[in-house]
Amino acid sequence: MVRFFKLIITSFFLCVCHLLQAQGSDGDSIIVVKGQVSDYYITISKERIIEGTVTGPDGKPLEGATVMFTASPVHYNTDADGYFRVKASKYDHELFVYYPGMKYTYHTFTEKETKINIRMQKGDPVIIDRGPGRATRWFDPANDRPSTYCNPTNISYSFRAALPDLVKNGSFRSTADPMIVVYKDEYFLFSTNQSGFYYSKDLSSWEYVYAGLNRYHEDDDHCAPAAFVRGDTLFYTGSTYNGLPIWYSTNPKSGKFKRYVEKTDLPSWDPAFLEDEDGRLYLYYGSSNEYALKGVELDPYTFHPISKIENIMMLEPDKHGWERFGMNNDDSTTLAPFTEGAFVNKYNGKYYFQYGAPGTEFKVYADGVYVSDHPLGPYTYQKHNPMSYKPGGFVQGAGHGGSFEDVYGNYWHVATCMLSLKYKFERRIGIYPTGFDKDGVMYSNTAFGDYPLYASKKKFVDISNENTFTGWMLLSYNKPVTASSVDSTLVPANAVDESMRTFWSAGSGDAGEWLQIDLEEQKEVRAIQLNFYDHRAVQFTRANDIYHQYRIYHSIDGKEWELVVDKGDNDKDVPHDYIELREPLNTRYLKVVNKHMAAGHFALSGFRVFGKAQGDKPTAVRDFKVARSKEDSRNAIISWKPVEKAYAYNIYYGTAPDKLYNTIMVIDDNSYDFRGLDAGTTYYFAIEALGESGRSEFSKTIKQ
Repeated sequence: MVRFFKLIITSFFLCVCHLLQAQGSDGDSIIVVKGQVSDYYITISKERIIEGTVTGPDGKPLEGATVMFTASPVHYNTDADGYFRVKASKYDHELFVYYPGMKYTYHTFTEKETKINIRMQKGDPVIIDRGPGRATRWFDPANDRPSTYCNPTNISYSFRAALPDLVKNGSFRSTADPMIVVYKDEYFLFSTNQSGFYYSKDLSSWEYVYAGLNRYHEDDDHCAPAAFVRGDTLFYTGSTYNGLPIWYSTNPKSGKFKRYVEKTDLPSWDPAFLEDEDGRLYLYYGSSNEYALKGVELDPYTFHPISKIENIMMLEPDKHGWERFGMNNDDSTTLAPFTEGAFVNKYNGKYYFQYGAPGTEFKVYADGVYVSDHPLGPYTYQKHNPMSYKPGGFVQGAGHGGSFEDVYGNYWHVATCMLSLKYKFERRIGIYPTGFDKDGVMYSNTAFGDYPLYASKKKFVDISNENTFTGWMLLSYNKPVTASSVDSTLVPANAVDESMRTFWSAGSGDAGEWLQIDLEEQKEVRAIQLNFYDHRAVQFTRANDIYHQYRIYHSIDGKEWELVVDKGDNDKDVPHDYIELREPLNTRYLKVVNKHMAAGHFALSGFRVFGKAQGDKPTAVRDFKVARSKEDSRNAIISWKPVEKAYAYNIYYGTAPDKLYNTIMVIDDNSYDFRGLDAGTTYYFAIEALGESGRSEFSKTIKQ
């Protein structure tokens, strides 16, 4: 009996809420309520009363208006005199008022304010536009089959995870370290931390496939991935120091993969596979500013190493200027340069080992090549280097990538592009025509790498500008722009300055925000690229409900407007949306109107318009000079006389007069501090001027 009463007393004390009061650090009371299952911690703030009245547009009191705090359960309905009296906590700083037929009203208040009067305004009826996108002469959203593309690649870049060192500058997207394989006549693009991959039929339009292979919130199972195709099977793995599975699939577009190998043996960071014509399998890997990139033969069925691990190459910045650290190869004190991103192609019996340098956060990030007769070397530095290089223009950087052959026999190089605005590893992807010349030299054409280029639709004669570039010039550079609103100093001019690292932002992400450009005279428009930026976005990692919706209008006089592009029903995430028009549009004014942003405010880093202006193309550049440093032959100062009506210049250089394979685009300037030459190598230089009506003839070639 005594034991029975003890059990009852114990149960009574467990069921009754026990209140324990403690003092918070800021003077608030913290009440701990002990429940049957868990404890509840309730903060009791000091009482603060706010009172006032709510009136209509005519100044008369509104009875029944609901007064709330933003993000709070507090609701109070006004009395017949429009009066309200609410209790606020220290966390409440904004009143939110609702009344039928009126606009929502917000009022931010300070800690000292105790009386607030709200005057409501008439609200417009909300019209939800859910109709399908309308087809026009220039664009049909239901039948969009572009024959061209424009970098940066327009894929659904994933947002980075909410790690503390990333969040301080706000949410942002990124991917890097790409590679593309051809599987059943389609292109599969794998890149860092995307929780999946992308596929395309033409290298222009891409679809995303979710394939969640990572163990943790932000791990590296998808970092710097490697893939190859054997028969009907696609094999895949990511960067690792601890070992990862080798996954495989015979239906990769399903997103389902099985484990072929549970765990790899080697600490293969930045891996790449090469399955040779004889069936032998090789692995290349490494990422360091101290150790060499490596290669090893693997058993093709177990993926275990079966040969010695060979050192393939290390950087030699004292010889190769482009391998030096820094934004312009100009930092010899912070760190030694990094090499990473090993990748090997076999062409005409030779092996082309590609590598990235000097750092992914720099505009001079590039890929170089060593060549060998054997898959594990020894390898010899190619005289023409880097083979993939893009230090100027809207898109900058072309390193840590991989090369592949398309279904028509053309070669391409997919590479990492620098953005590095919110975070040093904020990056994008670019795809560039690539080839091998008659002497076996491997090179990429990046001269117009961020302009409309022909997509993979046929076999190119070669990868010269005449065969890969559409000839559509930039019409939007530094043109007058106006906007519906501006957020702080993020002015409209930022959207037309040809820098991906500056952007305009509207004051909100609301439907109806707009940006308008004046081309200053009527011009022939062939394509438009909208580069959205995620300003004030709150989004982390992958989400499939992210999309952009907008409409583009044109006008001859700035008064009467006609619809050109209707993406008001778009359901795709298109952060770098590229629109190829079905027929030329002759107009002066263009306006993009927001309907829905993927995240954050309506913001654009580039409202880029391509086509042709009337008039003569620029004249050839005069007084072109290359002054190579006598103290350090890795450096040269390049200068020229400005050309009328030229907005930019392409500097071409190479190791022979007929091998001017590399290009540096210089915008609105007439000199360039070049630090990317190899010591002891003779180079040849030429330059062309770019104008809205076309390209000039080449200057005379200079030998240095």
